[in-house]
Amino acid sequence: MAFTAPTADQLLALKACAGIEELAADDRFAAASEDVVQAIVEGIGDFAEGEWAPLNRLGDTEGATLANGTVTLPKGFREAYRHFVEQGWNSIAGPEDFGGQGLPFSLATCVLETCGTANMAFTLLPMLTVGAIEAILHHGSEAQKALYLPKLVSGEWSGTMNLTEPQAGSDVGALRTTATPISQGEHSGKYRIAGTKIFITFGEHDCADNIIHLVLARTPGAPAGSRGISLFIVPKLHVAADGALGARNDLRCASIEHKLGINASPTCVMAYGDGSTSGGECIGELIGRENEGLKAMFTMMNSARINVGSQGVQIAERALQAAQEYATGRVQSARAGSADKAPVAIVEHPDVRRMLLRMRALTEGARALLYYTAGQVDRGSLGDAAAQQRADCLVPLIKAWGTDIGCEVASLGVQIHGGMGFIEETGAAQHYRDARIAPIYEGTNGIQAADLVTRKLGYEGGEVLRALFADAVRETDGELQQLSSDCSKVLEWMCATASLDDRLAGSVPFLTMAATAVAGWQLQREAAMASGALATSKPLVARYFAEHLAAEARGLKRAAMAGADLLYALDAEALAG
Repeated sequence: MAFTAPTADQLLALKACAGIEELAADDRFAAASEDVVQAIVEGIGDFAEGEWAPLNRLGDTEGATLANGTVTLPKGFREAYRHFVEQGWNSIAGPEDFGGQGLPFSLATCVLETCGTANMAFTLLPMLTVGAIEAILHHGSEAQKALYLPKLVSGEWSGTMNLTEPQAGSDVGALRTTATPISQGEHSGKYRIAGTKIFITFGEHDCADNIIHLVLARTPGAPAGSRGISLFIVPKLHVAADGALGARNDLRCASIEHKLGINASPTCVMAYGDGSTSGGECIGELIGRENEGLKAMFTMMNSARINVGSQGVQIAERALQAAQEYATGRVQSARAGSADKAPVAIVEHPDVRRMLLRMRALTEGARALLYYTAGQVDRGSLGDAAAQQRADCLVPLIKAWGTDIGCEVASLGVQIHGGMGFIEETGAAQHYRDARIAPIYEGTNGIQAADLVTRKLGYEGGEVLRALFADAVRETDGELQQLSSDCSKVLEWMCATASLDDRLAGSVPFLTMAATAVAGWQLQREAAMASGALATSKPLVARYFAEHLAAEARGLKRAAMAGADLLYALDAEALAG
């Protein structure tokens, strides 16, 4: 199944939603000129089409394998990743002091989106490295930055996030992994790490020269719960002061999960300090201060959550392209009401048109929200505190709504294929299977909604979200304007009268309303700036989004403000019965 990078739509989103030209006016991002932006967007499209897309089906059917403690990806993956690194795609937004190109995060977002559309499972490898870079850059010592960042920025080494444990899922405060200080010997000042982590993406693989694990653990006497968590750098291979790689640390991949999808991405159970190597000494070094690991973790997770939202866009785009190709080639039945009774391609039938247009509007709307979020992140990095606060509020929207959209569009893709969509050989089923993980990891979508109505609602007493909706009301009309106004009304109810239970009960419908409002607003920005072929299609897509999707989202207002009483009208036993 062919894949074509959505270059024209990405360039429009960068211009209209991220505001890339405005970013390039700042000295820090001056290198992001129009010709450079176009070269990057087109270049990563060519790379992904040629090298990563052909491996997508192979990765699904063969998957990653574990033997004798080593995880191996299918043939071609190691070479494709090496080419990704050699061509500099991993370093687009990396800090220049550590070998990066220092370009906007918005452009790095485009690189990951394109690669992920070509091969979502494979792109988790560089995606997780981004989080490790962010954590070390913002919380590591100067020595740690100098030692680890150059290789992570280039992609020669990869990074992981080690949060979850068997008994502690989203409740990271319940973790039991320990970090014991070392006071003597060659590792004095470091820590012995011991414990088990689960669901570790690319925790072991054969593509990078070293893997830098960022591990949450508890030091002796640390406070209970999340207040007693610290973060540690735990490399697969020890790294000497001069950067040379040494012996293997005492850590191993104990098993890899057998999953519904993303089979080319090894999801590992990682064992630390169990004596499998190096005499039972798993050595790690503290990032920042003891008991401040939660702060560093959120630095990692904010980046990861935006990029997981991008995965919703990625899988939606790939499912849309497959559905469009199938619908134009599959001939079945005459057009209803037509005098010509000859069979036509199913794209001519009204309901197939409806599904395709819905798929496109959702995909392009989610992309518009993604690049708007990335642009706000870039402005925050330039010192715009208001933009950074807005970016923080947009993170749960793109992560949750974006990944929900990925699932819906992938499901519609199966539907358009009909019975053939339920058969693995067409590839539509893989999109559906791959998409389903994204609403779960990096904080479930329910957690994103809870974050929106608790932490983010509290930003400046609600003023950050008020300003967001006010901007959307001012720049839109019709159903979109009414939806943004409805969001403001729900916001005021939550701020003024709703209990915590009431806010949480309405959090998911409120998030859906908010994300739909912002995405539709950004689509209208795109429609106003579109040129070429998009000058015809984009206004129609934006109109469909406003008249159909925004209208649907307005219907969620009652659910958002319904309160929690009905949810608890039955006790747990009666609810289960």
